[in-house]
Amino acid sequence: MKSASPDAKNPMWSGRFSESTSELVAAFSESVSYDARLYRQDIAGSQAHARMLAKVGVISQSDADVIVDGLDRVLGEIESGAFTWKTALEDVHMNIEARLTELVGDAGKRLHTGRSRNDQVATDIRLYVRDSIDVLLQLLDTLAEGLLGLAEQEADSIMPGFTHLQIAQPVTFGHHMLAWREQVLRDRSRLVDCRKRLNLLPLGSAALAGTVYPLDRHYVAQQLGFDGVTENSLDAVSDRDFAIEFCAAASLILVHLSRWSEELIIWSTPMFGFVALPDRFCTGSSIMPQKKNPDVPELVRGKTGRVIGDLNALLVLMKGQPLAYNRDNQEDKEPLFDAIDTVTMCLRVYADMVPHIVCKREACRAAAAKGFSTATDLADYLARRGLPFRDAHHVVGAVVGLAAQRDCDIAELSLETLQGFSPIIEADVYGHITLEASVSARKTYGGTAPDQVRAAIARARSAKP
Repeated sequence: MKSASPDAKNPMWSGRFSESTSELVAAFSESVSYDARLYRQDIAGSQAHARMLAKVGVISQSDADVIVDGLDRVLGEIESGAFTWKTALEDVHMNIEARLTELVGDAGKRLHTGRSRNDQVATDIRLYVRDSIDVLLQLLDTLAEGLLGLAEQEADSIMPGFTHLQIAQPVTFGHHMLAWREQVLRDRSRLVDCRKRLNLLPLGSAALAGTVYPLDRHYVAQQLGFDGVTENSLDAVSDRDFAIEFCAAASLILVHLSRWSEELIIWSTPMFGFVALPDRFCTGSSIMPQKKNPDVPELVRGKTGRVIGDLNALLVLMKGQPLAYNRDNQEDKEPLFDAIDTVTMCLRVYADMVPHIVCKREACRAAAAKGFSTATDLADYLARRGLPFRDAHHVVGAVVGLAAQRDCDIAELSLETLQGFSPIIEADVYGHITLEASVSARKTYGGTAPDQVRAAIARARSAKP
């Protein structure tokens, strides 16, 4: 019986089959509805592969030229909206190759020589994640710069520092913004590391065992900007570590943004009143006209769970798979793409919002004055005068107890009252237990003193390339 030529109902792999795939199975197994977004990477990989096939003599240079030009035409059709995606052709690869063959004839049928969809999709996804990381690195840099500017603006602004969400010691708002920035720098470093590990070319591994054709994989890697090629064909077509690693890095980025969101949500309430968020990043209530809801931080906090779920989905997807490629791996794209889309949008909105956060300095300072945040400074004062720190701690605890009864700060207690707790206290104590004195005294490298905040900002600016 003569086999049918490949078309939407008889795909390019159908030669061995005696009946067409059922419509139900075709709908169940297609991936083009979501992997079509890989078209740029798929076309770039195919063009590099065609050039290499001509270089090593597997196809003619004229065929390679026709293929490359034809793929440029396909790219133009896709980007203009003229391309028709066919779910019966299963995926982005088959759709593009089928259209190429329609455009250029037999030359298009030679493109797939020496490769498989297994190494093809592995290449496409690596290229896509790499491109996405490059976008995210730019967004992280913008966010870090915004935090730096806000820290510089608020280097002297005193606010309470918290442990257990209880007022602990006074810090500066600028110092707090630099703490956020440290998280951004670690996020950036993780993405850079992830990019290094994924930037190896799997193409040329074919289905799982390599190929009989004399492919020049390094030439393809060079064209596509890879640092090298994968060492083992079995691993290359089945590895999705890079996708898991990316989702782990994305999850940590969003965990950080979620922590910031929690603080901004709390700080922007009337009970705290530490910050004001720009109106354009908030919404109102349909029933309560006074409301200004911090929707952006709330949504980011919510979307964090979504990306953590994407990471878990990939981990569970891979945990039981034997080597090499399995069709299960078709399920890697939706969580990966969702993680990319979500973290990118969250970073975009935060990078835009952060420079416009308004620190309400008077409210921040007033809150720092309420929680006996300079109690440790009084203990340190006593320790420097010879009282063992544990005894000093006990004395100050009693001082705080009295101040709490009187509903005042310890700096508002008279010298006579303080000396009743310890005779070694002298009048100079008030130069140590004010908020400004407390903050300014913490001059250790990385501390909250305004001078140290400005020094940290100067180091950050000088470290930029």
